[in-house]
Parts: sequence; C-alpha cells; structure tokens
Amino acid sequence: MDKSQLFSVAQQYGTPSFVFDTVMLESRMREIKEIVGENVHLCYSIKANPFLLPAMSALTEKLEVCSPGEMQICMDTKVAPETVLVSGVNKTLSDILEAIDYGVRDFTAESPLHVKLLEEAASLRSVTLCVLLRLTAGTQFGMDESDLRAAIENQAATPHLSIVGIHYFAGTQRKKLTEQRKEIEAICALCDALKSDYGFEVQKLEYGPGLYFPYFTHEDDSDTLAPVRELAPDLKALGERFHLTVEMGRFFASECGYYLTAVADAKTNKGSRYAIIDGGMHHVNYLGSNMGMRVPHILHFPGPDHTGGENEDVMLCGSLCTTADVLVRKANLPPLAVGDVLCFTRIGAYSVTEGPALFLSRDMPRILLHTESGDVLVRDTIHTSQLNQNQFR
Repeated sequence: MDKSQLFSVAQQYGTPSFVFDTVMLESRMREIKEIVGENVHLCYSIKANPFLLPAMSALTEKLEVCSPGEMQICMDTKVAPETVLVSGVNKTLSDILEAIDYGVRDFTAESPLHVKLLEEAASLRSVTLCVLLRLTAGTQFGMDESDLRAAIENQAATPHLSIVGIHYFAGTQRKKLTEQRKEIEAICALCDALKSDYGFEVQKLEYGPGLYFPYFTHEDDSDTLAPVRELAPDLKALGERFHLTVEMGRFFASECGYYLTAVADAKTNKGSRYAIIDGGMHHVNYLGSNMGMRVPHILHFPGPDHTGGENEDVMLCGSLCTTADVLVRKANLPPLAVGDVLCFTRIGAYSVTEGPALFLSRDMPRILLHTESGDVLVRDTIHTSQLNQNQFR
C-alpha cells in the first residue's frame, strides 16, 4: 500500500486501526516459495496473525494451530482440515477430540502425556493420527530425546498413532544462521541414530528456523528476504532427504501490516517533546521490550492543524495511565499537532493479538484487509469495558 491509500483508510475508517495488505503478503509468499523450491513446503503459524488465515490457507500447505481458540477460528473460517497441524503445549483430551471431529489428523506430541492422550482420543474415534514428536530445544516446549526415543521404542502401545517424524523449533528473530545450520546437522544426526537404533525412518520433518525480520530504522532492510535466500541451499538439501515443512509466522507476515493512530495531544514537559496517541502499547507490542529504545519505520500524515517545521525528537506515548506506555522514546518527526496521523509499518505479526488489550478498558482497534478489490473491514471496534465488569450483577 502507498501513503495515499493508507491515509485514505485513516480518513474513512478512523484511528486506531490495523490494516493488513494481503496483496503484499501474496507477493512475499510467492517469492519465498520460489527461493526454497518445490521440495520445501511452508507452514503458517497462525498465532502470528489469525486475520491472515484466509489468505495464508491458499498460500501455504499447512497451518499450525496452538490452542482450542485457534482451532475454533479454523473451523469458523472453514479451512481444509487436512491442512491443519495441531500443536501447542497444553492439549486436553477434549481439544484433541474436537480437532479429530473436524477432520484433523496431524498432531504434534510435546510430552509423553500427549502421546497417551492422542492414543486415547484416536482409539475413541477409531482413527489413525499422524504424529510428529516435538524435540525440545532446551525450553518447556517439546520433549527430551529420551522421551522421544521411548515413544518410538514403544509404538506397539500406541496402535492408533502413526509416528511419522519430528517437529523442531528453537526460537524467533535469530540473526546468525550458524545456529540453524547446527540445528539441521544435529537433527539429521538424530534421525540417523533413530534408524540405526530402532529401524525408525523419519518421513516428515517440521522445522521452524526462526528467521530474522528487520523492524528498526537502523537495520539493513535492502532485502528482507535475505535470510531465507542464504539458508535456502541448506533447506533444499534437507528437503531432498525428508518431507520438509518450514514453519514460520513473523517472517512471513511482518511486512504486510500497518497500524494507524492519531495524535491526541502534544506538549512539552521540562524541555522534552511528547505526543500522546489514541492507541498505545495495548495495540502495538510487536517489538517487545525493544520498542521504546529503538525506532520502527513510521509514516507521518499531517492533520488540519499541522503547521510544519523542522524535524524534532519526540517521545511517542500511548493512552494508558502507565509510564510503561512508551512506543518510541526518540522519534525524529515534524512537529506533531493534534489530528496528525502516524502509521507504524511492518506490523503484520503479533501486535494485533499480543498487546494487553484489556488494560484500562480501552477499545480494541478496527481491523481491515487490503485486497486487490479494495479495503475490507473484517472487525469493527470492540469496547472492552463489556469484558471488564461483572456479568452477573
């Protein structure tokens, strides 16, 4: 989207609003697919942005679901059940049964308990489930190698499970690709050992490389696809050995998002310039704790009271009554006036769902999708005051 289109959205729909450019998203996904080649399949982790689910269901082979709520979104959106991989650390028997009843057959097992629950659910429904054993990277996610081996060694005890491979994800925003290459080498070594020790052939590998995406103005963003270009030979080699699915969310979705917010107040306190916006950290949380200290890419649209002038440093603060609600500590922008609109770019992943949306009972913003046929409002403003009070008065 260009600046005129974004400003038009702000004028028509108001602020604060999120806009997700599905045209840009489709272009990015096509380019990624061309880079990695036909033997590398793509999986979208929908926790990055569930509003992109309809677009992503047509652009990737798999959709990773990590909660009952995300499963419900898939069902409401009527995505093909064969494209869903149910992951997540807290699977209950009822969660698994609900997914099975929808038609899902692909699951990860994050622990020995998950193996037991998947077998129980599959037995109750008289189906066979395809299971990826998630190997831990040293966190609460996945299972230790000893538990993974035990699941393979005791397959006779889980006749309704077809253990087909391994799932591995260590983290996100990792700049040094040496880490990913070491992981790939270690995974391949483990697969060799499993074949040698148990005659177990790993058929499928789901791998999340956690590639880095540049959010800040000081970073080189001349090619935001550079990490996948560099890692592509390694992924292609892995895809020749296994049915490889590369799982990502942030790297796929970040570039296609915009957050529109208006200046609600502008002032000088003890010589420092401040601008209060009609949004805040309850909406914009995509950069985590780095948000205030580093400067994201921001577009400025002058409002009716803007008088111009030389750029100055201004602290961008939100509408919450907490000193933590600082989006940028030092943004170099034209002198801001009430009614000016700011557009935070590269906000297509996480922010829309990750902020503390209920704090102070502020409204949740509108959500729009930019498509080839125009802009579509997919969620209107939500008044959270309804959620933050006694429902049984």
